[in-house]
Amino acid sequence: MQKVLFLHGFFASGTYATAQALTQGLAGRAQVISPDLPLHPREALVLIEQVCRQEHPAVIVGNSNGAFLAQIAASRLVLPALLGNPHFEMTRFLTPRLGPHEYKAPRADDRQHFVIDQPLIDEFASLQQHQWDYCTLATRDRIWGIFGESDTLAHYEPLFLEHYTHAFHFPGAHTPTPDEVLRYYVPLVVKLLELKNEP
Repeated sequence: MQKVLFLHGFFASGTYATAQALTQGLAGRAQVISPDLPLHPREALVLIEQVCRQEHPAVIVGNSNGAFLAQIAASRLVLPALLGNPHFEMTRFLTPRLGPHEYKAPRADDRQHFVIDQPLIDEFASLQQHQWDYCTLATRDRIWGIFGESDTLAHYEPLFLEHYTHAFHFPGAHTPTPDEVLRYYVPLVVKLLELKNEP
C-alpha cells in the first residue's frame, strides 16, 4: 500500500483531527504517517527527510506551518505534495505570539507546553529566505495548493502561484474541519497518488 506523509500545523500534533480525517478518507488506499514535528523548523526538516528515506511516501500533505515545511521537503526530494493553507511567512505568525503556549492535541513525548522566543523566530526567518531554493520544473506541476476561502491567517495563494501551477479552494477557514478534509483534501491526495504512479 502506498504511504502519505502528513505534516501538521504549528500548534497541532500528529494526532490532530486533520490527520485523523485524512487517515479515514484514505483507508484502504494509502497508509497515513503523521509524526509529531519538532518545534524548531530545521530539526523538523531533518525528521521529515529521515521519515521519507525510511518510509518512502508517495505524497506529502501539509497544513499551515506543515505546508511551509512540506514545500521545502517535497521540492528537495522531488515528491508530489498538497499544501493546505501554507503559511510561507511564519515569522509574521509567531512574532505577535511570543511567550508560553500549549499544543492543541496530545504529543507522543507528553510535552504539551512550549515557548515561542526570538531565536525560534530568527530560525524561521533564515529558512524563509531560502524556502524556494529547490523549486524546479520537475515539481512545478506536482506540488499543489488548497486554500480556504474564509482563511483569516494566511493569504499566500499569489505567492504560491509564482512558483506552482495548481491552486484549489474550499469554503473553510485556516484549519479544515474533518468533513472538509474528506470532501476537499482527500480527492486531491488521491489524484496526486495517481500522478506519482505516472511515468
